[in-house]
Amino acid sequence: MFRQDTDVLSPVIFRDPPRGDRRALRLPSYDRTALQKGVVHLGVGGFHRAHQALYFDDLADRRISTAWGVVGVGLRTGAVGAALKPQDGLYTLVERDEAGDRPRVIGALKSYHHAPRERAAVLDALTDPSTKVVTLTITGGGYLSAAADGGLDVANSEVLADLERPREPSTAPGFLVEALRLRRQAGHPPFTVMSCDNVPANGEVTRSVVGSMARLRDDGLGDWIEGNVAFPSSVVDRITPGTSPALRRVLAKGFGLWDRSPVAAEPFRQWIIEDEFCNERPPLQEVGAQFVSSASQHELVKKRLLNGGHTAIAYLGVLCGLERIDDVMRCRPLRRFLGTLMEREVAPLLSCPAGLDLDGYMHSLLDRFANRRVADPLARLCARGSVKVPAYLLPSIEDAIGAGREHDGLTLALSGWFLYLREGGNGSVGAVCDPAAERLQGLARQSGLDPRPLLGERDLFGDLADNEEFAKQLEATLRGLDRVGVTGMVESYLHAHAAVRA
Repeated sequence: MFRQDTDVLSPVIFRDPPRGDRRALRLPSYDRTALQKGVVHLGVGGFHRAHQALYFDDLADRRISTAWGVVGVGLRTGAVGAALKPQDGLYTLVERDEAGDRPRVIGALKSYHHAPRERAAVLDALTDPSTKVVTLTITGGGYLSAAADGGLDVANSEVLADLERPREPSTAPGFLVEALRLRRQAGHPPFTVMSCDNVPANGEVTRSVVGSMARLRDDGLGDWIEGNVAFPSSVVDRITPGTSPALRRVLAKGFGLWDRSPVAAEPFRQWIIEDEFCNERPPLQEVGAQFVSSASQHELVKKRLLNGGHTAIAYLGVLCGLERIDDVMRCRPLRRFLGTLMEREVAPLLSCPAGLDLDGYMHSLLDRFANRRVADPLARLCARGSVKVPAYLLPSIEDAIGAGREHDGLTLALSGWFLYLREGGNGSVGAVCDPAAERLQGLARQSGLDPRPLLGERDLFGDLADNEEFAKQLEATLRGLDRVGVTGMVESYLHAHAAVRA
């Protein structure tokens, strides 16, 4: 068993004798040699190590099960593996808030493979009968789906390469299909495939791309996957900033802990999982995860309130000269604006999942955004607006218009993005980081305070492009921003509406 002393880890990650309060550092309490490999995870980054790996570590640490050790796979960069392999897969997770830092060494990661260099080892891990679940955090682009229908993008060069050499895969769908083929051939049951990415209906997207690639290889294999493999959707939530040199220095100075790749996170965590498994189901409900029949309502709540809240306030914050989301939350008018927006305009459009206190969830978001110990830079929240705005902000506007409900705050938030595009690169507004930046900024600057040229981008705005009444409201809001600025428009909104306590 691991003991609560430094000998069990030295010299893996302890460089110096421990410093500070040793009781504040939590070590694995279980025998890692007894931990079996039950999970393969594709895409080992900071979020996986702060979220899913922690749940699996909890299963062993709380003496619930040692059958769910994790084999990590890096599909592209091998940086995480380069840092973790000398540490025997150990790393430090630091929960941070105003009360301080709470470091914990995580032992759930049994091994790590860099797929471009260790393809055979990855396939061996996936085809091992002990692997019962494969989880993914590969970002939206890693699914290689076509935007139009959500199926596999058969024009993608990586997809074409995997189809030409199917037994030498390089993509996530390619590895999954080849591993499932090998398991079927060997008579092994399939594994459950669980996406943990912030992708709408992530289980269905995964099912679609894997099924499409399988059928392009062999209709029989496609039929077998369709009839035997489970692809539950899941909703994951935990604010996890990027690892900084400062965090490494905190651990070294405070604990004598030399960790090449620690990860920080807020105390809050959530994992909602559809109860659809084709192999053994990990008992994650024992460590805080929630199994549900459908994750769609939970997904919508998170998308519209958390992601939508970030999108609604980030551009306005930058226009006010602020740099981080906690700065925004310390600006009382902006915090009250976001709370009022969520309560009056967004929440009434949502169906609340059973057991969720929607009002409590909204107020918790304001507090979570205010956590300066894990605060996101606004520049990161503003990036890729051409993806985030249509995904997180416009659906609430469209639903509000369809229901005949107010949407002044949502329109102000959208106007903030328009103005951010127009002003990007000037003064306090930094360079716009967006795949469509040049085109969108050109439209925003040419049109001045007339939103119609930019609003006419139908691939972003859909039917809103034809809504002249909305165009007039948007133009009036843009002119208001030009006349009295963000603070003036926010104060006007709060005066017109009963602001929530925040």
